[in-house]
Amino acid sequence: MTELHQAAAAGNFDQVEEILKQNKCNPNQRDIDWSNKTPLHWAAAKGHTDTVRILIEHGARPCLRTEHGWTPAHYAAEFGQLAVLRVLHSFNAPLDKEDCCGDKPVRIADIYGHQDCVRFLKKVEAEREMAGKKEISADDTDEEWAEHGKENEENGISKLNYQM
Repeated sequence: MTELHQAAAAGNFDQVEEILKQNKCNPNQRDIDWSNKTPLHWAAAKGHTDTVRILIEHGARPCLRTEHGWTPAHYAAEFGQLAVLRVLHSFNAPLDKEDCCGDKPVRIADIYGHQDCVRFLKKVEAEREMAGKKEISADDTDEEWAEHGKENEENGISKLNYQM
């Protein structure tokens, strides 16, 4: 876990800002010890909206996924972080990506009983469909995760195997 991961998880905005200004850490660095989470995943899960905002403004990609396919939106949905979901939406982050089990953030929010998040995510999805766009973000694909999925398919590993 990098210094930036730790500061983002703790919600230490000033430290995150200082690290980013000094280019001390890559805002998209994946932590292999924590399922490939980026600092943005941590900030989203903990509900640190200002930290989410500054990370994205400094190049953090909200489409990056953990080893199980979770985006920052999945973590925000799991922990009922509606304000984070709103910030992610304001940056046109993908809010409807499926994880390796086929679950979107709206499903995760529903599982954990965060009905305010469910309503918001359904509203966003409906707005995007009405606009005729399934994906609004130009940066909505995690190439590394997609490549990992291709390798698993070629080796006969299905989505169901990830559930174990």
